[in-house]
Amino acid sequence: MNSIPIDISFEIFSRLCAKSIARCRCVSKLWDSMLQRPDFKELFLTRSSFRPRLLFALGGFGERDEFLFFSSPHHQIPSEKSSPEISADFQMKLPGKMSPDMWSYASGLMYFPNMWNAKKGEDRVNVICNPSTGLCVDLPQLDLPQLRTDSHSRSFLGFDPIDKQFKVLFMAYPSRVLTLGPGKMSWREIKCSLTHSISRGRGICINGVLYYLAVRDDNRSYVIVCFDVRSEKFKFVDGKEFVWWHQLVNYKGKLGVINKHWRWDDNSIVGSTINLSMWILNDLEKQEWSEHAYTMRGGEIRFDSDVGVTVNGEIVLLSPHHYRGRFCVFFFNPETHTLQSVGFRGQHEALANPRDRTVYAFVNHEEDLEFNFMKTTYAATSVNPQLRTRFESINKFDALCLSDDD
Repeated sequence: MNSIPIDISFEIFSRLCAKSIARCRCVSKLWDSMLQRPDFKELFLTRSSFRPRLLFALGGFGERDEFLFFSSPHHQIPSEKSSPEISADFQMKLPGKMSPDMWSYASGLMYFPNMWNAKKGEDRVNVICNPSTGLCVDLPQLDLPQLRTDSHSRSFLGFDPIDKQFKVLFMAYPSRVLTLGPGKMSWREIKCSLTHSISRGRGICINGVLYYLAVRDDNRSYVIVCFDVRSEKFKFVDGKEFVWWHQLVNYKGKLGVINKHWRWDDNSIVGSTINLSMWILNDLEKQEWSEHAYTMRGGEIRFDSDVGVTVNGEIVLLSPHHYRGRFCVFFFNPETHTLQSVGFRGQHEALANPRDRTVYAFVNHEEDLEFNFMKTTYAATSVNPQLRTRFESINKFDALCLSDDD
């Protein structure tokens, strides 16, 4: 490897997945040092953005309500209307009771607020996790009663692409923000000029702006809250057209809002019509929207949730349940008005139970190496003990403490 130019080495390693990079770091000190370089991590993240994956969560299993995470590359999706079953890659198993409706995703990391981990025997905690590596971090506790008792209090994960900085926004009164990084992490109070209650559904972070749907406390009208992750300033967009069951999506770098509803023919799902509309925020400052409406014939397909939009502009819809790890994802192309169904299967011993379980999904998942170098409170089962020890020994950050248990 010493005889190979560094740029060629970077080119080779950047084509690997995050798990393979983790294994390569265990080979030698030379490889370990090279794969920690900021310029390599930047190259890897750039490459990862051009090979996005679908991320799936299947849960909950066992007495600890474990969630199994799988992923599959977007480019493996065939072009036919229906396709053979695709095997999804197992990523990790995460124990802990948590509400999937409150999960948050940003630039390769996932945020699980208010999670109870029976294995650790601790109170509810807020957890940041890298599903590609299985490494997790417990965030500092927020000593606020609203964290547990106020259903309108929510927290979200955001990412600033300029400073490469992750932040967690906790919305209550007063509100707080937490910057992830080296040193001691602590929650800081921030001001929001508009009192509001947060609606159902997840927020979404697009190009450094965190969006979520809310209801104004003064007149009970809907509003989209826009939080600039870098400046920590708020803006508000009129959301009177939107209601609780709308889904926020990233449509080619712009905020999109999707709604769908079924129209049954002869009181049967067979021959039903699906009306789907998508609003796109073309200009945040001017609050200019464009609306796009589509009609699909439902046939015998069933999906329960709008997942998001791929980088190619396809709207992703998800079947509500899986059976022994088998589930179906639908891809709607707005340009050709075609609907494609793709079957996926996750393989794990916990899936042997024939009971139906819920499946969740995230589009455009990017693998990020930066989080590999933060100290972890624990690691999910996708990281074996040898690799886990290696991660801990080379850690750059000392913000979080290691636990003695696995």
